[in-house]
Formats: sequence, structure tokens, C-alpha cells
Amino acid sequence: MAAHLRQPQLSVAMETVVQTAVRRGYTAQGEMFSACNMALLAEELCVCKAELLSGGLSGRNWAAVIKHLWSGQPVLIPYDEDFNHEPCQRQGYRAHWAVASGVLLGLNRGSVNNEHAQPDPSLPWLHVAKGGHLPCPITSTSATEVYILAKQGKSLRYQLWSLDSVAQSNGQLRMMDPLRANDGSQYVVPEEGVEAGLAGQAVLLYTQLQEPQ
Repeated sequence: MAAHLRQPQLSVAMETVVQTAVRRGYTAQGEMFSACNMALLAEELCVCKAELLSGGLSGRNWAAVIKHLWSGQPVLIPYDEDFNHEPCQRQGYRAHWAVASGVLLGLNRGSVNNEHAQPDPSLPWLHVAKGGHLPCPITSTSATEVYILAKQGKSLRYQLWSLDSVAQSNGQLRMMDPLRANDGSQYVVPEEGVEAGLAGQAVLLYTQLQEPQ
């Protein structure tokens, strides 16, 4: 899904993704319990720069994710997937990856510069860019709500998720589902465990061939 967002667009077969990950020792059954390995795999297959974020999706990383999405670049985020594909908190038992490709900001009134944006004629609370690209208006005090446009591989559609709920789900990925861990199959798990490999981490993809800032 991330390769499709690359500029120019890149088509990568799922079989190629799995075979490459197995050959590199990142996975055995298709699982990916290491954000670091995911970044390396994405760089190789999407032919783009990947930046690994760690330390949680709040604070400085919260702003980094928003600005990255605002610039039209995707983010790969591990999280616990609920039955409706939305984020939940299951200690990592339902850990999956999602691709975020857009952001919706709820801003304090007056925080949008009228030089760059204007109210939509039919929805005055919705501001649209004047002409070119609208600079990201996010500051520590301007945003009251933040939602990301995300998709999990098994979902048929994109969904809007609260960034706070994603951050909470992402930060509590601690362990593999015991039922899965004891099902007799081989899995690739970091020596330090699932928490060290996934919790509080995400991967920024520079699919427009820009260098990380």
C-alpha cells in the first residue's frame, strides 16, 4: 500500500514483499515484530528513504507525524487492531501494521492564516487552500483534534482514527498473543521481545524522494 503512494507510483507484488522479508530474516510467516526491520524492508522495496521514530507518538513525534502526513508522505504504524480494524489496546495480542496517508486537523478558530486558506462555500467551518500547497498550521496550541487517514491490509476502506487512540495503542504493544506463540509455528521476534521491537515506534517513508529533515 505504501509503494502505491510513492511518487512516481511503484507496484510491488505481495509475493515479492514476503519473499524478500523471509530472505532477509525479518519474518517466517509474514509477521513483522520489528519496526527497524520494517524500515529496512520499506527502503529496499519502495526504493525510498525510511526514518524510524521511537519514544512514542506524542510530544515531538506527534508533531513529526502530522507534518509528515501533511506533506503527502505515508507513515507505517504498528498498533493493536480491533475487530473493526480500528486501534484498540490488547497488549500486542492483535498487533498489525497500518499505512497512514493523510491527516485531518481540528484547529482553534482564528489559527488558520487567511492568506493561505479560505472557508468552503458550503461548509464555512472547513478551510481549503488558496491555489498551491497550504503550509501545515499545526502548533502546540492550535490543534484541538487530530485524525489520521489510515488503512490496514485486511480492511476494504480507509478510516479516520484519532491520533491519540493510535498513539495509545502503539505504545502498549508488549507481547505476542500466547495462543499464537504456542501454536507450533516459527516466528521472528526480536531478542528483547515484542515491546522493544514495536512499542512507541513508527516508520516515516519519504516516498517523494525527499531527505529526512
